[in-house]
Amino acid sequence: MSLASTSFSELRLDRVSRAFGNFNALNEIDLVINKGEFVALLGPSGCGKSTALNCIAGLLGTTGGGIYIDNQRIDQLKPEDRGFGMVFQNYALFPHMTVRQNVGFGLKMRGLPKEEIERRSNAALALVRLQGQGDKLPGHLSGGQQQRVAIARAIVIEPPLVLMDEPLSNLDAKLRLEMRAEIRRIHNQLGATTIYVTHDQDEALSLADRIVVLRDGSIRQVGTPRELYESPHYLDVAEFMGFRNKVAGKVVRARDGQVTISVNGTELTGTATSPLSPGDEALLAARGDDVIEGSSGPNAIHATVETIEYRGREYVGTARTTEGMELIFHGSRNVTLGSEIALQIASERALVFAGHG
Repeated sequence: MSLASTSFSELRLDRVSRAFGNFNALNEIDLVINKGEFVALLGPSGCGKSTALNCIAGLLGTTGGGIYIDNQRIDQLKPEDRGFGMVFQNYALFPHMTVRQNVGFGLKMRGLPKEEIERRSNAALALVRLQGQGDKLPGHLSGGQQQRVAIARAIVIEPPLVLMDEPLSNLDAKLRLEMRAEIRRIHNQLGATTIYVTHDQDEALSLADRIVVLRDGSIRQVGTPRELYESPHYLDVAEFMGFRNKVAGKVVRARDGQVTISVNGTELTGTATSPLSPGDEALLAARGDDVIEGSSGPNAIHATVETIEYRGREYVGTARTTEGMELIFHGSRNVTLGSEIALQIASERALVFAGHG
């Protein structure tokens, strides 16, 4: 029995695993996705995010655990019996079919009447703003238009779940921004449930209701974009949220959630992410735009400028400390390569992690 057009309350992954020989691509993943949510699976290449999506779609079998829609187990169903909509990275359009034929292909395979296929195909094309393009071949469309066709084909079957595997990675920066807004608009208009795979933190932050960060086949943290952006629990999650500056030192003070570390005599303060005590090794992490070139003062560290770029409203550069740590910084003025500068780290937005990275 196909699940297409079936209403559901939740999709549940219960200790889902996927092994390829001795390699575990997924390690007992537990996750609940509610109806109507937009959930992003975020992480670096090889973390298991596409494997998880393909297991949900039925394109890969699981080697442990189960996948459920409400109380119905679905991981033993064929992909076509799950009835999910899928949008691929490479569009996967039939080049010899017109846009309208591509969009209506899934409906045709379901044996719907011709008039119904045409009506629903036209409605889907209107939703992705491709009215008047139905008689063209995919090769006559831009990359952004082809991706819209792929989205229309996925949603025309009225699926209970839409799965998107890095759908914007082949587009240029301007189109990616435009398509982001379109994907969220379509999701909101349909009231659909969407799972979206990406390695781009900006995409995840701008699109998702919740973000699932994966690493080495395991879930590291789940939360709203704001929760993950402001309060990552682990250093690798923080790095994906833009905390690219990392300074190692030893704790000299820890009080009221604030931790001060010493880096060769320089003291830097940030918010603790776990209990720390004086003498512990720790690592302070900060985003580039929270490290500002300026005068010496509290929470400042000296470094030598290695690169500087003009970015329109500001300059962005890299500098290296005498201990060899590279720091990304922002500033309002051009600075000379090789000069020593003071970099002010915003203590209220810096985070301190246990260990030395």
